[in-house]
Amino acid sequence: MINATILNAFTLSGLNDMTTKHRATLFSLAVLCYIVILLVNGSLTVLIILDEKLHEPMYIFLGNLCINSLYGTAAFYPKFLSDLLSNTHVISYTGCLLQVFVIYSYAATDFSVLTLMAYDRYVAICRPLEYHSVMTKHRAVLLVFFSRLVPLLCQTVVMTMTSTVELCGSHIEKLYCDNWSILKLSCSSITTNNIVGFIMIFFYFGHDLFIVCSYVQLVKSALKSRECRRKFMQTCVPHLLCLLTISVALLFDLMYARYGSSSVSQSVKDFMGIQFLMIPPVLNPIIYGLQLTQVRNSLLSLCKVSKQVKGLG
Repeated sequence: MINATILNAFTLSGLNDMTTKHRATLFSLAVLCYIVILLVNGSLTVLIILDEKLHEPMYIFLGNLCINSLYGTAAFYPKFLSDLLSNTHVISYTGCLLQVFVIYSYAATDFSVLTLMAYDRYVAICRPLEYHSVMTKHRAVLLVFFSRLVPLLCQTVVMTMTSTVELCGSHIEKLYCDNWSILKLSCSSITTNNIVGFIMIFFYFGHDLFIVCSYVQLVKSALKSRECRRKFMQTCVPHLLCLLTISVALLFDLMYARYGSSSVSQSVKDFMGIQFLMIPPVLNPIIYGLQLTQVRNSLLSLCKVSKQVKGLG
């Protein structure tokens, strides 16, 4: 038995022999992916901050989604890149718990923000005359605050419970720490942790149900006029794509960790396990940047101003 208070570190075994043979390739791809994530999310966040035309609820939510991507991926990529350059893949006990906290509070916040974006689109398309009175800037900021606060509080409860578990091992078969992998090392019953974990899963995937219900109303409204159809295609389709990518990737990671077959190769499990840290952070800002006219126009205007400044210099 290893008491959680005296356990110093965990060993991560996601990088198997086959993976390490292609270490240089993987390192290059991971660096490229992380640079793209930093670039596209950082650029869109700065653009929304600088352009007053984008200080509207929809873009405030989008900016929060980009900031959240930077927050979540910062807990994975630096450590992953370090492991690719090292022969020992060890993470401290505190670092492991912190990584779990950041990664899963990032995922929960993504669901919260996407739910707010669905509500924003519902009001904009189904109740257009009330939009500016319902979705004020003050209310949008307040909603963003709670979309970040609630996941942090939920994850604090989960990690506090995990930190009290007595462990009989320190070997995690993943590229990064996750709560279920730590709980599997427990020496005693983890029924309470399991119940709380499933409550959190159902709570956040329940957000999807709310979004589906709002989209039923959106589709009904979109069929009534050409203008509503245009709004739906421009803002709602990108939102659905973002929701689909994060939901499928995260659901696979959570369910496979519990019920997946051990016959699947480690490389496949590694790839499927990091999808929600790789695909949504890259695609979300790109999809919205290309699809939303106001964002695209603001970006082009900023590029023109930059060229003029260089020309004067």
